[in-house]
Amino acid sequence: MRGLNLDQLHAFADVIELGSFSAAATRQNLSQPAISQQIRQLEDRLGVRLIERVGKRAMPTPAGQALLDRVGEIDASVQNALDAVAGFARGTIGQVRIGTGATACIYFLPKVLEQLQRRFPGLEVIVRTGNTSEVLKSIEENSLDIGLVTLPAAGRSLDVTPVLTDPFVAIFAEGADVPDQIGPTDLVDMPLVLYERGGHTRTIVDDWLRAAGIVGNSIMELGSVEAIKELVGAGLGATILPAMGARLGRTQFPIKTRPLVPGLARQLALVVRRDKVLGRGLREVRNNLMTAARDWPTA
Repeated sequence: MRGLNLDQLHAFADVIELGSFSAAATRQNLSQPAISQQIRQLEDRLGVRLIERVGKRAMPTPAGQALLDRVGEIDASVQNALDAVAGFARGTIGQVRIGTGATACIYFLPKVLEQLQRRFPGLEVIVRTGNTSEVLKSIEENSLDIGLVTLPAAGRSLDVTPVLTDPFVAIFAEGADVPDQIGPTDLVDMPLVLYERGGHTRTIVDDWLRAAGIVGNSIMELGSVEAIKELVGAGLGATILPAMGARLGRTQFPIKTRPLVPGLARQLALVVRRDKVLGRGLREVRNNLMTAARDWPTA
């Protein structure tokens, strides 16, 4: 809509959030008459009343509530547009915010980011780690641009593209006497050092054991793949981890891996908002992630 003023929208949102014109004026470092004028101009522009007083508090009218529900969407659309052109103004290709799990952050992303930095030195990449639900929420709120997450992942506003199958493996201290393949029954009497609860990685492992009627003997739960491998290498127990994080030669204590029977794997997917403007920087990041996933060894 021509003439719609973002400052007026933010003034309106602040008045509703804080409950008064004076509090909104203080937040925006303006006078109360200035805030009142912005609200009046916005109401005149839209042709409806947006705010009414309920007792001493400023509250939205039905029309005001309808507008308030969409202020976040308007801000996100404007930010998308600014992100798309910001790189051209600075002589760079912009900033891209990636969300992913700790395992992919440690073992998958470094090579991708190194290649991107070498090809596009003007590209700024910010990486945040979290579980799938946390990353999806941030993408929906537009505080992240793209995610590499473990499926399942769903959302009406999200575009989800599976890109990589990552099998799980059992991990033991190098001197452990274990068979060439590991089934759930092989782990019945073993102490287990497992990934902490709350994410898809742990859920996948628990479901695999539970399908065989087994409740694993978990003696420790940690949120660090590297810490888990160190404890296993020191002989404190066994574990089951994605093969992506089971690279040998990275631990203080030697470890060995065994495939699982029946096989177990997780699916990783790239996630973006359906309405996301794919500026050059985001396109390059997405393309490089997809290429790296396609070339990632799965055995």
